Parts: sequence; structure tokens; C-alpha cells
Amino acid sequence: MGASGVLVAATLLAWWVDHPLGSLFAVDLAAGALSWLLTPLALWRPVATTAVLTVLAAMSPAATPPATIGALQVARRRRFPVAVAVAVAGLAAHAVQGAWRSHGGMSYGWWLVLVTIGYGALLGWGAWARARTALIRSLHDRAVRAEAEQGRRVAEARMLERRQIAREMHDVLAHRLSLLATFAGAMEYRPDSSPEQLSRAAGVVRDGVHQALEELREVISLLRDDDPPQPEGRRPQPVLADVPRLVEESRDAGAEVLLREAVDEPTEAPPVVARTAYRVIQEGLTNARKHAAGQPVRVALRGGPGAGLEIDVRNPLASHRTTPPGWSGGAGLVGLTERVHLAGGQLDHQVTGGEFRLHASIPWPA
Repeated sequence: MGASGVLVAATLLAWWVDHPLGSLFAVDLAAGALSWLLTPLALWRPVATTAVLTVLAAMSPAATPPATIGALQVARRRRFPVAVAVAVAGLAAHAVQGAWRSHGGMSYGWWLVLVTIGYGALLGWGAWARARTALIRSLHDRAVRAEAEQGRRVAEARMLERRQIAREMHDVLAHRLSLLATFAGAMEYRPDSSPEQLSRAAGVVRDGVHQALEELREVISLLRDDDPPQPEGRRPQPVLADVPRLVEESRDAGAEVLLREAVDEPTEAPPVVARTAYRVIQEGLTNARKHAAGQPVRVALRGGPGAGLEIDVRNPLASHRTTPPGWSGGAGLVGLTERVHLAGGQLDHQVTGGEFRLHASIPWPA
């Protein structure tokens, strides 16, 4: 508003410094004062305010600065066709002004050319400012969306990490508890065992309960913490070299397990392949203890780079239900099937020839 007042005052001074004051001066003074007062309204109602200023500009050159300021605001805040219409109206108003008011000795044609150039510059300036504002707003919105998308991806990554850890802990706990149930069942149904055997079984149960509590504490901590544990803070993931130890644990629990390994370069197996194979064998042994206790289990592991990895776990069906008290059917095989599929492999489980067979095929890139 201050700039508008200065321009109005400068216009009045330039027009009347060398002329005697008269009725036209009163018109110019009134038009200039009114247009100066209306200028701030161009920020809120640019089209309507500029229309009034344009009418005043047709009457007096003192209203020209506020009228051009209004035209610039319209070009910055409204669509381009609206800005062109306002500019054409302003050009017509100044053509009327130039027709009955002096314009410093300049010919009327050149006067219209200069006014046209001025309004064209205002249109260009306003369009550029409007495009720049739209670009800045678009970049800001894009940055907000990108930040929200990044937050969503971080949340999804955390959820996937939690699911992976929870799946691992489920398998470990299921295997551990099945061993405890086997030893506890032996202690319950064989009270005539020697004190050494009972003491050994009790020690295994005690150690297993301690380990199960530690693993359960990890699961609870995982569910409570906002951030999943970092890889360096997690326990080492199983590899193919851990399969004999897994089988030995089942043998210590009294199971008869026959392991046949024919794997080329087992230490070179990718982590996903090794971990998935380990979990397949672990689930097979766990199911055998739960549903066919006392039956021999045959585990075959063969393959290598480029040929893939084949896992086959078989055990005869029990003549009667042998699931220890407290055990209930779960979705272990469903989760195992999903795990194998995520590794790019296939998992089959079926009853054939009086045996339960668990077979997995996992690709192993060369």
C-alpha cells in the first residue's frame, strides 16, 4: 500500500507541477485517493477490485498505478484467461484515458503501444510468479508424500523384520518344547528308571526350560520394543553344519533318527537356503515327536550349488495317538510352506505307504 501511495503521489506531481490547479486536479486527487484506499483489497478480491480501479484509470492517470498493481495480482492469483480479460479491460480503460487526457506530447498510437507493452509485461510477470508458486507447492507436496512414503516403508520393514524373527522364535520354541515334553513324558511313564536316568532327564528338562524361558523373553522383548533388534544383537542363524547337532538333540531325547547327508560344499550354501533347510528338518523332527513318538525317523539331505537342495523327512505312522498332554495342533506346516515358498522352493507333505513324508525342494544358485 505504501508503494501504491508513492506512485499515486508521483503521478499527481508529474501531471500538475507545470499546470494551474483546477477541476481536473480535484478529479485526479479524488481518483488517486480512492484507488490508493482500494489497493489493499486487491489481495483478497483481485478481480472485483481491479475492475473498479480500471474504471478509475479511465477517468484519471492518478489511478493507473493501483490499476496496474491490481492487474498484476490477478495475473498471479487467477487463471490465465481471467488475467488476459482483466488486462484487455485495463488496456481499453487507458485507451479511453488517452483519448481525452494529455499524455505528454506523445502520439496516441505510441501511447497505446506503450500501454500494451506494459500490460503484456504484467501478464508475463504474473504468469511466471503463478507458475513458480505452483511449482514450489508441488515440490512441497511431493516432499511431504515422499516423507510419508518413507515412514510407511520403514514401518513395513519393521513389521517384516518382526514377522521374520517371530517365525524363527516360533520354530525354535516348538522344537525346544517338544524335547521337554518327550523327556517329561518319559519321566512320567517310566518311574522305574534308574536314578541316573531320571537325574539326567531332569537335568535336560531344567536346561530346556531355562533356554525356553530365555527365548520367550526375547519374543516378549521383541513385541514390546519399538525397534527390532539389530542383526549384530540377534543370535546366529542356523546353517547346514548345524543339522547334525539338531539330529543329535533328538537322539538324546530318545528318538531313533537316521541322517543321510550328500551335500556338496555345505558351508557355501546361501543363508536363506541353509536356514530354510534347517527349519524343514526341525519341523519334521518336532512333528515326529509330537505325533509318532517312538517311531524311527529318516532324514535325507542332498544337493549342491546349481542342483538345488532336497530335504526328505519320513517316519512311520503311530498306531495310536502319541501326542503328549497339553499339545494341540498348530499351523506349523502352513508357516513352513510359506517359508519354503519365500525361498523359491516347494514343500509337500503327505501320508503314503503307512508313512508320513515331508519333502522340500529349495533352489541353490550355482
